[in-house]
Amino acid sequence: MFNVDNIRKDFPILQREVNGRPLIYLDNAATSQTPQQVIDVIVDYYSNYNANIHRGVHSLSQEATDAYEQAREKIRAHFNAKKSHEIIFTSGTTDSINLVANGFSSILESEDEIIVSALEHHSNIVPWQMLCERTGARLKVLPMDENGELLIDELDNLLSNKTKLVFVNHISNALGTINPIKTIIDKAHKVGAAVLIDGAQSCPHIKPDVQDLDVDFYVCSAHKICGPTGVGMLYGKEEWLNKMEPYRGGGEMIDQVSFEKTTYAGLPHKFEAGTPNVCGGIAFGAAIDYMNSIGFDNIANYENELLHYATEQLLEIEGLKIYGPKELTHKTSVISFNVRNIHPYDIGTLLDKMGIAVRTGHHCAQPIMDFFKIPGTIRASFMFYNTKEEIDQFVASLKKSILMLS
Repeated sequence: MFNVDNIRKDFPILQREVNGRPLIYLDNAATSQTPQQVIDVIVDYYSNYNANIHRGVHSLSQEATDAYEQAREKIRAHFNAKKSHEIIFTSGTTDSINLVANGFSSILESEDEIIVSALEHHSNIVPWQMLCERTGARLKVLPMDENGELLIDELDNLLSNKTKLVFVNHISNALGTINPIKTIIDKAHKVGAAVLIDGAQSCPHIKPDVQDLDVDFYVCSAHKICGPTGVGMLYGKEEWLNKMEPYRGGGEMIDQVSFEKTTYAGLPHKFEAGTPNVCGGIAFGAAIDYMNSIGFDNIANYENELLHYATEQLLEIEGLKIYGPKELTHKTSVISFNVRNIHPYDIGTLLDKMGIAVRTGHHCAQPIMDFFKIPGTIRASFMFYNTKEEIDQFVASLKKSILMLS
């Protein structure tokens, strides 16, 4: 049974105070908190079998290698990838996207076109702009509407036999919009284009099935899914990963090295040069285990309750505007809003004084803010360990902040 009070006991940080007030953490879209079960795995690694992997014959190295590769298998099973070597460990979503962008540098030609959506995080815009500068390919944008939803019908006008890549986030980090990625993938594949889905915001709330989606690349970060920072995942179909050149050169990614010529290792090591974040990868697997022990259906149902509850309360505040889908079935547990002409930073600062952590600014999604002609928003984002009582305190503190700034 889902019991939020018991779940909260798993998270030591939720017991602390900020500015003399109990912490209310509503910045989960930036980084989720880490349960004791994952912290214990990190401590156990450094206490008992810290060693470099894949290269050592001694016991510690073999133990670390086994744990690291078991984590890869956990991630493969969670995302339902066909093969474990289709899972590449990276430093996070941004690194994963850059890996693919670099890999396509030798594939794209000057007449080719790539498409990104208007809802993207900077990490799913800038690498593709850099790729276009290197190759001469053209970047096109799938537009959005006033509800913060993509104009999917426009995709048919943008796609052509010149389209080689399409990029879109599964869920918008700035607005919480859930994008119809299955439709986008199917349309792109009809013209022979590959698709990369940024799953950074979806993976804490949804359990993606990459085979069912038939997606070519899917990326995410562990720190959004109750895991540590500095580690993430790239899923890529084997045939695409084999076509791409390595992102970095160094140890681990080689087969044979001489001063005349170097040959590369097979997947996944081809893309994992150097000593990896061994502990991070193992803890990533532990975080996946933890999330699955809670159950993604339970998580989705509970977070949906929080979203409805918070939305109803916030909309009662005069002058408050929520950006993003009006239909709550089209979004996840993110509320991005402003209050009249009060700057979001000022409200965020006052909320922090009351122990409440929210995110303010453009959320690394400046084109979205430019579309709405605003400098940024206040973003409250919920996870399954938040409570309705915390939302009550958040709303009360927000009203107090508004009075102070009016």
